[in-house]
Amino acid sequence: MDALGTLLGGLPPVLPNLRDQIEQFLLAPEELPIHEAVYSRRWFPRRPDPTRLYNISLSPANTCLEVERDPATGEITGLCEIPNKDAGATAKNSLSMRRMPGPPEETVRGSSTNFPFWPGGFAEPVLDQESVHAEFNLDRSNYLTKHPKLSRGITFDIPEEVAEVKEEKVEEKPELVVTITDMLNVDESVLKIFDEKEEKVASKNINLSLEGLNEEDTNLVQNFNIEPPKKEQFVLNISDSGKSPYIFAKNTEWAENIDVNEPVDDFNSQVPNPACKYPFELDIFQKQAILHLEKHDCVFVAAHTSAGKTVVAEYAVALTLKHMTRAIYTSPIKALSNQKYREFKIKFEDVGLLTGDIQINPKASCLIMTTEILQSMLYNGSDLIRDLEWVIFDEVHYINNAERGHVWEEVLIMLPPTANIVLLSATVPNTIEFADWIGRIKKRKIYVISTSKRPVPLEHFLYTGTGGKSKDERFLLVDATGNFITKGYNDAVAAKNEKKNSQLTQGSKGGRQHLGEKAEKNMWIGLIDHLSKRDLLPIVAFTLSKKRCDNNANQLMSQDLTTSREKAEIHSFIKKCIDRLQGTDKVLPQVVYMRNLLSKGIGVHHSGILPILKEVVEMLFARGLVKLLFATETFAMGVNMPARCVVFDSIRKHDGTAFRDLVPSEYIQMAGRAGRRGLDTTGTVIILCKTEVPEMSELHRMMLGKPTKLESQFKLTYSMILNTLRFESITVEDMMKRSFSEALQMANQSKYERQLKIAMENLEKEPEFSCLMCSDVKEYYASAKDFVLQRNHVFSFILGFPGVMKTMTPGRILVICHEQYQHYLACLLKVDAKDQNKLTVLILKDQNESKSYTKEELDLLEIVAASQQKFEVLPNTSNHICLEIRPQSLADITNKVIKVNGAKIIENVKKRLIPRFKDDPPSQSVQEALVELQRLNESGSDSLLYLNFMNDLGVREIGAVSQVHTLELLRARILEKSCLQCSQFREHFNTAYIKLSLQEEIGYLKFKMSVEALQLHPEYQMRIKVLQKLKYVDSNNTVTLKGRVACGMGNHELMVTELVLENVFADTSIEVIAALLSSMVFQQKHCEKPNLTTELEKGIKKFKDVARRIGEVQKECGIQETVGDYVDQYNFGLVEVVYQWACGMPFNKIMELTDVQEGITVKCIQRLDETLKDVRSAAHVIGEPNLKEKMEECSTAIKRDIVFTPSLYTQ
Repeated sequence: MDALGTLLGGLPPVLPNLRDQIEQFLLAPEELPIHEAVYSRRWFPRRPDPTRLYNISLSPANTCLEVERDPATGEITGLCEIPNKDAGATAKNSLSMRRMPGPPEETVRGSSTNFPFWPGGFAEPVLDQESVHAEFNLDRSNYLTKHPKLSRGITFDIPEEVAEVKEEKVEEKPELVVTITDMLNVDESVLKIFDEKEEKVASKNINLSLEGLNEEDTNLVQNFNIEPPKKEQFVLNISDSGKSPYIFAKNTEWAENIDVNEPVDDFNSQVPNPACKYPFELDIFQKQAILHLEKHDCVFVAAHTSAGKTVVAEYAVALTLKHMTRAIYTSPIKALSNQKYREFKIKFEDVGLLTGDIQINPKASCLIMTTEILQSMLYNGSDLIRDLEWVIFDEVHYINNAERGHVWEEVLIMLPPTANIVLLSATVPNTIEFADWIGRIKKRKIYVISTSKRPVPLEHFLYTGTGGKSKDERFLLVDATGNFITKGYNDAVAAKNEKKNSQLTQGSKGGRQHLGEKAEKNMWIGLIDHLSKRDLLPIVAFTLSKKRCDNNANQLMSQDLTTSREKAEIHSFIKKCIDRLQGTDKVLPQVVYMRNLLSKGIGVHHSGILPILKEVVEMLFARGLVKLLFATETFAMGVNMPARCVVFDSIRKHDGTAFRDLVPSEYIQMAGRAGRRGLDTTGTVIILCKTEVPEMSELHRMMLGKPTKLESQFKLTYSMILNTLRFESITVEDMMKRSFSEALQMANQSKYERQLKIAMENLEKEPEFSCLMCSDVKEYYASAKDFVLQRNHVFSFILGFPGVMKTMTPGRILVICHEQYQHYLACLLKVDAKDQNKLTVLILKDQNESKSYTKEELDLLEIVAASQQKFEVLPNTSNHICLEIRPQSLADITNKVIKVNGAKIIENVKKRLIPRFKDDPPSQSVQEALVELQRLNESGSDSLLYLNFMNDLGVREIGAVSQVHTLELLRARILEKSCLQCSQFREHFNTAYIKLSLQEEIGYLKFKMSVEALQLHPEYQMRIKVLQKLKYVDSNNTVTLKGRVACGMGNHELMVTELVLENVFADTSIEVIAALLSSMVFQQKHCEKPNLTTELEKGIKKFKDVARRIGEVQKECGIQETVGDYVDQYNFGLVEVVYQWACGMPFNKIMELTDVQEGITVKCIQRLDETLKDVRSAAHVIGEPNLKEKMEECSTAIKRDIVFTPSLYTQ
C-alpha cells in the first residue's frame, strides 16, 4: 500500500508557497513586519521619583508692593506692602470686580455657576476683626502641659509686656475710586501739580467728580472751574412746556429735576470736544442731558415720541467709543432690538446684537439686547460687565408690563456701581419718584430731564363720515395748543344724529356696534379720498384687533394708492427680501397676499404676520411706499416711523380679561406717531365714530388725562430666589427691599431710625411704679387692645346679616364707643340707603365736654373703657350732638326702641349748626328724643337688655359665630385681671400706658425696619417652603444640585427641572419632546383642538402629572394659585403643528393643521428653541450627555426654513 495515498491531500508542504508570499508582499504591504509597533518603540531609562506625584497649587499672593512717591516731586521714596483683598478671587467664589477673569467662552453670556458682580448701592460686607480674633481665644486651663516621666512641661504664659500691647487701630479712609473715564477727562495741565517748579496753570473746565475728595483736594479742583462767558444762541424751543406738571416737580435727595426752560448758551464751551456731532441745533433738553453724560451722571429723559430722545442714547454710545469702554442698549422686545441694531450700525460701526438666537459681534463696544439677556448676563457674572460704562434703557414705561416689568427692576438692582444709567421713557407723571428710587438703591443722583412739548403738535379730530357726500365730515376736538373744543364735539354729535337710518349690524364681543361690511368699506374709501386730497398720507390706522386689521385690508384690495414707479420699487424690494426664502416658503399664502397688498400701498402689521413680512412692511413704510398701514398697538413701540396722519379704528380694546377704553398713556403713545419732524407743522389724529360718538368725558380723559404712572411689577420668581441664594453676600430680602414697590419703605428708614432713637430715650426717662394689685397691667393692656380690635372687626361684618339689619331701625337704642364718647347711650336716627355702614345717631353730651383730644388720649380712653360693662351715666343734661359713625364704633345693641322722626331730628340739628340759628331751641322731635334718652340714662344699665348675636339676632354662620365667641373670650380675659380691683387703677394705668405705648411704638418701628415688614416677605416664606419640599434647597436654604439646574432656566424653571430629573425625556423621541415643550411658549388662548398621536397623548399625561404635583406642593405651602390654574398655564394647542414641523413637514403644510396665524406659530417655534437650550444646559449640569445630544438634535430639527430666517435688519 502506498503511504502517500493514505494522506488526504498528500504530504503537507515543508516550505511556504513562494507565490503566495510574493502576492502577500506586493498586495498587502501594510501587513509587513516592519510596521509592527515593536520595531517603532523607543525606550528611555527612568528613575523612580515619588515627589513627582505631589501636586500643590501655589497660594495666591495675599499682599503686593506699592511704590511711595513724594507728593511734590513725584520721586519714588520707598515701597510699602499692602494687603490684597481679592487674593484667590474667581467667578466661582467672589463678587469682586478685581477677581480673575473666567474662560473666554464665558466672557459674553457668563455661566450659571458664576457669581455676579457686586451690585451698586449695596453695602459691601466688612470682616469683623474682633469676631475673627475671638475664635482664637482658646481656653488653655484644661491643657496637659507636663508628661509624667518629665521634670518640665510646656509653659503657655504670655509675657506681661507683650500682653499689654494693643493693636493700633488704623482709621480707614474712604476709598477714592478713579475710573478710566475720570482719568480721560483730566486735562494735562493738572499733571503739572507734580512739577518741581511752581507754574501758573491756565484755568480750564475740568470734569472731575468731587465726591470722595478731602477739603484740600476739593478746593484745588474748584480753582480750575472758571465759567466761560455766555453767548446767546438760537434754539428750537420744543422744551418750553408751558403748563407742564413735570417741570416743577419737587427735587429729592437722590433725584433732581432739570429745568429745560433755561437755555444752555455756553454749551459749546462746556463741551469743546463732543464725542458726537450733529448736523442740527440740539434742543435744550438734549443739551442738558449731554452735559450730564459728560460728567458721568445718570439721567432719566422723559419725552414724547419723536422728541429726540435717541440723541441722548447715541451720545452715550459715542462716549464709550471715545473712552474705549462698552455700552449696552436694552429694549423691551426682540423686534425693537433688531431695528435699533440696524439704526446704530449705520451711525456707529462697532455695534453688536445679542438675542436669544442671534449673536452678532459680541465683542463690540455697543451691544443691543433685550432686558432679559442683560438680566441673565448680570446673574451669570459675564466678564463683559467689567468694561460697562453706560446702560441705556429704552421704553422704560414698559416696566408697567405685568408679565415682564419685574425684569427691569431686577436689572436696575443688579447693575454694578461702575455702570452709568440712561433711562428713556414716554412722558409719565412720576418721573421724580421713579428716579429717586433708582438713585436711592444705587446711591447715585439721577438727573430728570422732562419735556411734554411735542416737536410737531397734534390736532385731534372726530370723523363721522360714511362715504359719499359725508366723506368730509371731520370735526376738530383738540387743537394744537391742547384746548378741548366743545363745539367740535357737539357738531360731531349733530352730524351723527342725522344718519340714524344707516344700516347697523351688531359688532364683535365687547358690546360696541360696527358698520356693516359694505358700509365700512365705503367709509374707508371715503376717508382715504378725504385725506389724500389734503395730502395727509401716509396713514397709520391703529386697529386694536388682528382680525379687524386683516378684514379692513381685505375690503380695500380694490384700492390702489401707489404710482407705477412706486410699484416697481416695492416689487423690487419684496423680491430681494423673499428670494432669501427657500422652496415653497416663497409662495406661502400670506407671502403672496402681502405682496399683492403692498403693491397697492396698503400694509398690515400685527403679531400674526410672519416676522420677515413685518420687517418688509416696516422698511417700506419708512421709505414712504406704504400709504395706509393697518396696525395693532405694537407698532407704536419701535424706532421712529412717523406718519402724517393716525387713525383710530376704535378706542376700545380687549386687555385679556374684558373690553375697556384706551388709557391716556396708550392713546398718547399711538397718537404720537402722527407728525413728521421737519416736514409737518402739525400731526393729524382722527377717531372714527362709526355708529356713535364716544362720551365727551371719555374723550377728554383719554386725550388730555394724565399718563399712567410708573408702578412696580416686582414679583418673586423661583429663578430669582435660587440665583440669589447661590451666594451668601446678597439675600433675597435685599432684593425685595430695593424693589420699586418698597421705595417708600426704604425712603422712610432714616425717619424710622430717628423715631426709634427718640422713643428709646423717652422710655428710659419713664419712672417705674410699684403696685401689687397692678402687677398684670401689661397683660390687661394687651388683652384690651385685642378686645377693641376684635369688637371693631365683629361689628364691621355682623351688620351684613339680614337678622341684624332688621333691628337697625330708627329709634333703636345703641351703646357706642366713638372717640371720647366711650360707652355712651345713642339713639339710631338713620342708616344710609347707599352705604349701610354709615349710621347717624343722637347722643347726650356732657356739658363740660368741650376740650379736644389727641390721638394718644383717645386711645387711652378706649383701652380703659374696654373693661366697662355698663354704659356711661351722665348727669342731668340736655346737651346733645348728632354723630355719623361706622359699625366699628358700636359696642352693644339693646332691646329698646323709642319713637323718633330721624329725618326731622337730623335736619333740625344741622340747622342749629348754622351760626345765625345756633341759639334756636331744639325742635319738638328733638326734645322728645332727648327726654327718652335722659330717662334711660337715669334708669341705668339694669333697665336695658343687650341683644345676643346668636339667640336674638339669628346669626348662625360658622365664621361669624366663631368671631363672636372669640370676642366673648377676650372680654372674659379682661375682666379677670387683678389690676381692675385696684382703687387707683385709672391713675396707675395712665402712668403705665405711656411706658407700654412707648414699648409698643418701639416694637412697631423695629418691625418696620425689619425684613418682615416687606410686602412680599410672606410670599417669599411660602416659596422657600416649596423649594425645600421639592429639594431645590436644603433646610439651611443652601442651593442643591437640583436648584443649580433650575438656576440656568429662563422660564418655567421648576417644571423643566422636574421633567429633566425625572427622566421624562429619556425614552421620548425628539419630535415629541419639541411638541411637549411648545406648551411652555404657546400663549394663544383659543385655537383648534390638535389631533394627537398615542405617543403625544402619553407625553401630555406625564407632563400634566408633573405640573399637577408642583401645583399641589405650592398649594400645601400656602401659595394662592390653584392646582388647576398652574396646570392650565401649559397650552398644548400647537403640539401637532410643532410635532409635524420637527418631523420635517413644510411650513405651508403645517399651517393647514391649525387656525393659529403664521406669525404666532413662528414666534412659538423660535421661543421653543430657547427652551431647548435651557434643557440642554440642565443636561450639562447633571452630566447627561445623551440628553444633551438629544436636545441638540431636537434644536437642529426645528431650526430651518422660514421659521429661522435671519432678520432683515441684521443683513
